[in-house]
Amino acid sequence: MTSGSTPPAALSGRILSGIQPTGSLHLGNYLGAIRNWVALQKEFECLFCIVDLHAITVWQDPKELMRSTREVAAGMIAAGIDPAANALFVQSHVPAHAQLAWVFNCIARLGWLNRMTQFKDKAGKNRENASAGLYVYPNLMAADILVYKATHVPVGEDQKQHLELARDIAQKFNNDYGVEVFPLPEPVIKGPGTRVMSLRDGSKKMSKSDPSDFSRLNMTDDADAIAGKVRKATTDPHPLPDSVAGLEGRAEAANLLNIYAALTDRTLEQVLAEVAGQQFSAFKGKLTDTAVSVLGPINAEMKRLMSDPAEIDKVLAKGAAKANAIAEPVLSEVYKTVGFLPRG
Repeated sequence: MTSGSTPPAALSGRILSGIQPTGSLHLGNYLGAIRNWVALQKEFECLFCIVDLHAITVWQDPKELMRSTREVAAGMIAAGIDPAANALFVQSHVPAHAQLAWVFNCIARLGWLNRMTQFKDKAGKNRENASAGLYVYPNLMAADILVYKATHVPVGEDQKQHLELARDIAQKFNNDYGVEVFPLPEPVIKGPGTRVMSLRDGSKKMSKSDPSDFSRLNMTDDADAIAGKVRKATTDPHPLPDSVAGLEGRAEAANLLNIYAALTDRTLEQVLAEVAGQQFSAFKGKLTDTAVSVLGPINAEMKRLMSDPAEIDKVLAKGAAKANAIAEPVLSEVYKTVGFLPRG
């Protein structure tokens, strides 16, 4: 399996990226994924998928799921995803995702799925009460990628295992049927400075599911909300250090500095040279101003887009048409390969 990253300048091919429409988009989604996608779309053919089929592997309120799906689309467009140049669409609007996932349910081995650590993490102690969909979630993710014959997938470290499973499924399908239908997709690993942690606990990732809204900066937060959350972010009583080594054991300080570095497109070392010796009260003012300058325009554009749901739906319908045009011939090729009778 390929586990290293490939510099984007060396890549060519098709990229598939997906995001779940559960909860509000936050700074971690922006710095950890969406901003990266905005850069990738300038060099590659990209498909951006709002994965609502994945979302319902755990219970979702139907009305909230519909609202959140539109909000995620609005957030991606506001952040710089160009729906005219790429396919921005909803997963359930392309039936080939679910259809190919069933074929992959018959290709993947139970032993492979039993090794998936995310299922163990999400199911927790209630494994027997988890949905079957949550268990076979990685097979659907493989279908998301391979139904477009995507060659590269932007992934974080927590998704590398699922991408490796997609490669295993592609390879087994090709070997079982003596064909070369699917490429083996390569990971595009996110660079440093994009792992955003909770504002309340520097040891945990910033998350939509955290019960405290003060743990995250939402892309829908206005300037006052951002200022309040940064002001209340957990810190320590010591001045900011002048070296990365000085952040050892200071998870909350490291998190805020990494956020500031990412928002200003600088390295942690460059930021430390600027703020060394400062108290958090002064640094938090800088961080607030920077976060507002970045998130403010996104927030305003999201509100404008969300005021016209019909326009968002129109954009997503056009994206689904583009995605279906790619996916349907691939699904037909798979069906013919496995021996399904053609439809009359």
